[in-house]
Amino acid sequence: MKKILNACTAMALALSVTAPGLASAEMMTEVGPGEGQVNIVAWAGYIERGETDKAFDWVTKFEEATGCKVNVKTANTSDEMVALMNEGGFDLVTASGDASLRLIAGKRVQPINVDLIPSWSTVDDRLKDAPWHTVDGVHYGTPYMWGPNVLMYNTETFKEAPTSWNVVFEEMDLPDGKTNKGRVQAYDGPIHIADAAQYLMFHKPELGIKSPYELNEDQYKAALDLLRVQRTLVGRYWHDAFIQIDDFKNEGVVASGSWPFQVNLLKADKAPVASTIPQEGATGWADTTMMHVDAANPNCAYLWMEHSLASNLQSDLSVWFGANPSVPAACTDGRGMQTAEGCTANGLDDFDRIRFWTTPVSKCESQGECVPYYRWVSDYIGVIGGR
Repeated sequence: MKKILNACTAMALALSVTAPGLASAEMMTEVGPGEGQVNIVAWAGYIERGETDKAFDWVTKFEEATGCKVNVKTANTSDEMVALMNEGGFDLVTASGDASLRLIAGKRVQPINVDLIPSWSTVDDRLKDAPWHTVDGVHYGTPYMWGPNVLMYNTETFKEAPTSWNVVFEEMDLPDGKTNKGRVQAYDGPIHIADAAQYLMFHKPELGIKSPYELNEDQYKAALDLLRVQRTLVGRYWHDAFIQIDDFKNEGVVASGSWPFQVNLLKADKAPVASTIPQEGATGWADTTMMHVDAANPNCAYLWMEHSLASNLQSDLSVWFGANPSVPAACTDGRGMQTAEGCTANGLDDFDRIRFWTTPVSKCESQGECVPYYRWVSDYIGVIGGR
């Protein structure tokens, strides 16, 4: 029921997403003393204090240095993040591109004064003015992490990496001689429609799809039809990273779209898994730390945004999550665990190959009229519900 309510909240916000409007709060002009806490909505694994692994802790020293206690609410989908920020009570959110413009359009986040963030100059130039957090030259957040949605697979089932996403989209016999039916998963979020569209871009070029987030009625119908086929194969739609980890360990799941986070934790636990980006390419996420328009702790929020760009934090988070830092020096300066080779393995050079999550809107660049996000929400609920 909670997920349905969150989806409905997301739909209400999505209805307003045609052209982003500016949030009502004025940009701060100076950072004062911390208020004593900062409340953050974040993806799983993004804000660690050594509880999962003692080697990964970028919270404790920040709290000691600033007096700002870090309180984290984990969200499993972008729709949940939008719903939580709409409800209020949080200072910051690590929003992906399919949430960030909704938050700006819904006036849930405020402009960021980058002059108050000394480390802004170290941010990857490819991210500084990214369209998912910059509107009319105004920044609404600081880049955090980015990476691809990978195909995670069981290496005992697949002796060689799958070359296509067809293993999760079409019924087939796998290399172990068993069918994939009931042994694959898919993401429990409307943005997964884009993965189907990306698959069709490669295999059905006659559809004319230019962007998996900008679909006309025929293209959208084809994506939904493919997802209905996938529905007959999927054993579980995942949105909790840790449940997916358990499913790969104990429930016979052998292939799914996933995040590098799950892959890394499973590998660390000696599970027989690996990941790949198949021939069709991948969707991906570029996440931005954004501040609520009514943030109760704005000074601590700015202090955290500055802290989040520290090279050692970016380096260690890159290793922990298997993602790419928003500060390129984190790959090479030796202040953290990451190396240049590690960043290359995470796809630092593949930026232009990833189609980053973005909110589908009715007025789209590639073909004028497209299916807006509120329909993605309702129709995807119908697909996973078997309708």
